[in-house]
Amino acid sequence: MSENKKNIAVIAVSGGLDSCVTAAIAKRYYEIAFAHFNYEQKTERRELKAFNEIADFYNVDKRLIIDYSHLSKIGGSSLTEKNIEISYADLTSKKIPTSYVPFRNANILSACVSWAEVLKAEAVFVGAVFEDSSGYPDCRPSFFEAFEKMADLGTKPETSIKIVTPIIHLSKADIIKKGMELKAPIHLTWSCYQNEDKACGVCDSCAFRLRGFQQAGIEDPITYKVKPDYLVNN
Repeated sequence: MSENKKNIAVIAVSGGLDSCVTAAIAKRYYEIAFAHFNYEQKTERRELKAFNEIADFYNVDKRLIIDYSHLSKIGGSSLTEKNIEISYADLTSKKIPTSYVPFRNANILSACVSWAEVLKAEAVFVGAVFEDSSGYPDCRPSFFEAFEKMADLGTKPETSIKIVTPIIHLSKADIIKKGMELKAPIHLTWSCYQNEDKACGVCDSCAFRLRGFQQAGIEDPITYKVKPDYLVNN
């Protein structure tokens, strides 16, 4: 890699904590391009705001916002269907939660790889977390390894794109600590599945995030409606 010009990496940025820290990691080594996906999720506007504010923080010129409303039309998730309520968090559950959007990460990766090939990017970064998350099947390391092989088969012979998941084996507490170390703009992120003003504090995403901050001994900079003590309650 040239000292004067970095290679490009496409980052899938939801606007949440994990993708923000992933962007901070990628920024150390690459010129970064940000991709964001609107799929009519219940907090779409708030996530898009977070995405743009994080992109502004990192002075990202290359931004791609993709309409993936077909995921809402397909349904099957409490994030997109009005008649399915966002469930309260159960951090001990091993079941796949209602917030799982069927095969979402494959859809996201497909678009990121397409854009990466056009940009002649070297990598696609995804802020997937496996060990300390809701247990989504499309967050498994084996899934990303398989997708990288598929992308290699389905792109031009001269195209070689790595699928990079730098935080996949980290706990939420360690992700937060890494973000603090890299001075990532965690205060700009949004994780709540339910609200767009004050984070609810009780959905899966809020609970994992809050527990991570509590385990790390760091105060979460965003505002919550309620802030349960997840170290006691789970």
